[in-house]
Amino acid sequence: MRALISERTGGPESLRVAEMPVPSPGPDQVLIEVKACAINYPDLLMIQDKYQLKPPRPFAVGSELAGVVRATGKDVSRWRAGDRVAGFTGHGGLAEFAAVPADRLHVLPPERDFASGATLLYNYGTAYYALKHRGKVRQGSRVLILGASGLVGGAAIQIAKALGATVVAAVSGEVKAAAARAVGADHTLVYGLDVRSKDSIRALTESFKRASDGHGFDAVLDPIGGDYAEAALRALAWSGRYLVVGFVAGIPRIPLNLTLLKGCDICGVFWGEYADREPVQCAEDVATLFRLWNEGRISPQVTHLYRLESAVEAFQRLESRDNRGKAVVVMGE
Repeated sequence: MRALISERTGGPESLRVAEMPVPSPGPDQVLIEVKACAINYPDLLMIQDKYQLKPPRPFAVGSELAGVVRATGKDVSRWRAGDRVAGFTGHGGLAEFAAVPADRLHVLPPERDFASGATLLYNYGTAYYALKHRGKVRQGSRVLILGASGLVGGAAIQIAKALGATVVAAVSGEVKAAAARAVGADHTLVYGLDVRSKDSIRALTESFKRASDGHGFDAVLDPIGGDYAEAALRALAWSGRYLVVGFVAGIPRIPLNLTLLKGCDICGVFWGEYADREPVQCAEDVATLFRLWNEGRISPQVTHLYRLESAVEAFQRLESRDNRGKAVVVMGE
């Protein structure tokens, strides 16, 4: 089978299409004929050896897929050959076939094509787990979302609105602010790109607080990290929750005295691990996401389509931080 493989540490230029053997499903796995695979930021980190999961090389990249069941392991009872599924695997998705743990798969409804079905789980699953379960967001909550024009950020805006929150989207430019408003943000805030000094952190904190009408935020979702994190944490309301999603701007140093003064929580959000540890609850979440999609309250969208032969271009686009909209690689004819 053909696959996009990582043979050495590096950026998109280190990837190439090569032949690999078709995997055999283990006892609790399902063999999927991959029809589409979405590109996500952790995929880029993984090939650079910057992600927490480091599979042995060579490996096929890609973690979010949709396709058709072709075979099942001996311990699998739920799935049958011919089932349409969407799933999540640590790697191996950008290949013509992938062996995926059975409990990482979900029914792909007939009204969803494979390309769009490959866009839901990672970003919207992360956002829902973060805001609903970790952040306790509900009707009337005030939520600040950093990096709000990105893939997780855009999903989080829609999920927060579906949960009844008022959303302030923080972004680094006016074009990104318009994108955040287009997916439902109530308010937008454009922050500076240099917040390394104490004065700039203090100024950003005040901007965040003003955006909350002086009340502070009940939850902050942060896929950015870096020096923005302290300012965002300082803008929390009493007993608020700071949701750690990622570190695009670097791993922050947080003054822990702030957690005492605000009675707040710092909550890690690792959706992949959650999906493995709590598969039943995760399956309920995914069912909710498909319902919200059918109701028009969230709208995952494929904005860039690639063939396997040109999939490196999708990684190059992601590396350039042009991550507005979802890139999907479609397989076959």
